[in-house]
Amino acid sequence: HTQEVCGLVWSPDGKYLASGGNDNLVCVWSGQGGQCFAGQQPNLVIREHQSAVRAVAWCPWQPAVLATGGGASCRAIKIWNCNSGKQVTSLDTKSQVCSLVWNENYHELVSSHGHPQFEINLWKYPAMKKVGELKGHTGRVLQLCQSPDTSTLLSAGADETLRLWNLFPIEEKKKEAKKKESWNALTMGMR
Repeated sequence: HTQEVCGLVWSPDGKYLASGGNDNLVCVWSGQGGQCFAGQQPNLVIREHQSAVRAVAWCPWQPAVLATGGGASCRAIKIWNCNSGKQVTSLDTKSQVCSLVWNENYHELVSSHGHPQFEINLWKYPAMKKVGELKGHTGRVLQLCQSPDTSTLLSAGADETLRLWNLFPIEEKKKEAKKKESWNALTMGMR
């Protein structure tokens, strides 16, 4: 990058780190062994965005698939196959893309937006058909994150509000399995 890095995310398998920057670039770095080294060249450089890339998110069920979102001049969500370096799809959202989050249970991508539409959109993957729109923020929706069970989305806005959205209800069986997974991870981390 030649300007500030404003988006960072590890791939779910820990093999890659994706960075988005104010230089309109997305870089994919090798993270083998959980390490990135200063001076190392990226494995892949994506130059197709027309403005800063703050939104980067790896698909949890397809570890080589990366979603990226461009700023106000670009307004696009682009999906990449990082194994081949090829763009899978591109979608003009008509608004600055600020954050992206995948939901594994519903196979949807959630995007948050800034100027001119301060909203959150839900996209069915891989068709990238809009299946939902959430409004309520009065400024840019800067950041998104999901609860550990993936049922609830949290959005943080430039309007200085946090909003909880119960978007992805999970079946009781899945809920019990998630609780058990979380408990096992917690107890393993305490040993």
